[in-house]
Amino acid sequence: MQGGTVRKSGFSKKKIRKILTTILFIGFSAGVIIATAVNEFSNNKNAAELAEVHIDGWLVLPAALCFLVMINLEYGKCMLMMKKSSNEGDFSKKELFKIAFRTVMIGRYYDKITPAAVGGQPAQIMQMRKTGKISNGMATAIPIFSMISGQIAFMLVAIPVFLFSDVASRYPVLVATAWVGLIFYAFWPVMVVGTMFLPKPTAKLINFVVRILAKIRIIKNRDLVIKTVEKEVGDYARNVKRLTKRPAVFGGVILMSLISNTLASSIPYFVLKAFGGDIGYFECFCLTVGVEAAVYFIPTPGNSGVAEGTFYMVFSRLSTGYVFWAMMLWRFFSYYIYIIVGPFIYLSQHLEKKRGNK
Repeated sequence: MQGGTVRKSGFSKKKIRKILTTILFIGFSAGVIIATAVNEFSNNKNAAELAEVHIDGWLVLPAALCFLVMINLEYGKCMLMMKKSSNEGDFSKKELFKIAFRTVMIGRYYDKITPAAVGGQPAQIMQMRKTGKISNGMATAIPIFSMISGQIAFMLVAIPVFLFSDVASRYPVLVATAWVGLIFYAFWPVMVVGTMFLPKPTAKLINFVVRILAKIRIIKNRDLVIKTVEKEVGDYARNVKRLTKRPAVFGGVILMSLISNTLASSIPYFVLKAFGGDIGYFECFCLTVGVEAAVYFIPTPGNSGVAEGTFYMVFSRLSTGYVFWAMMLWRFFSYYIYIIVGPFIYLSQHLEKKRGNK
């Protein structure tokens, strides 16, 4: 046509690639759910028929409430750090919650699908940088400090449990393994805090650890790894230090992490009671903390397979036919819900971007 432009019809290659990527992502997530469910719950010959299972629905509600408060505290940590690290008025309340919700849930999604939960923080950093309202330094510091605060809070809960409850005498192998798990929990907090206040000794410690790992052939390029780790830990420390200079932020994030960890470790108790389990809250809580520490360093996506085998120590208080269904409900709160929500967040972001381009 003269005097005008010819508008191309149909889908462009770029649009087709985006659609295919979205479909593949959702398909992958569905595959993860199915594969994990088959792996974890295929051996259910002794499971009672669901119609025969008697569940006290009122005790499922506290389990759900623990989850809801726990996850909202995780959003709260993110919102507090975003608000205090930006200029007043940069974010509306709606924006704060939206970014926090997506950041936390995307992080949990990648924690559950990557071995040893290595994908969560990088995905959260990318998610925060996408907003365009958070500096790259803060977009790195907020997810890292959120993770570190959670690890510190868990150690503050776990260490008294192992030292002062009878769980160590009753389950010595479990607690011995749990202490090893706590060493892994402590690694990043020690590295980042050490770099903030004792940079030279921390660099020597990193060098020592990497050299040992190189000798036992866990890592190959020793010098490159040392250089990379020192740089990353240094970057994290500089930005985390900015957050910790604000006592209200530091104290608030640690307090929310403590409550969040306590609620997460309380869910198995209410699930057990809902299915008729005979166990006290304190005993169940201590056993749950021990199991969570013991499986922390297991390098499988979402600790799948090993988590169920170890958590059987908690759920074995139920009759054989009920164990399957109780563990299924617990895994919904601790694993499946994140795998389900993650793809929907990406889909909503895709649709928002599509509407914005119109």
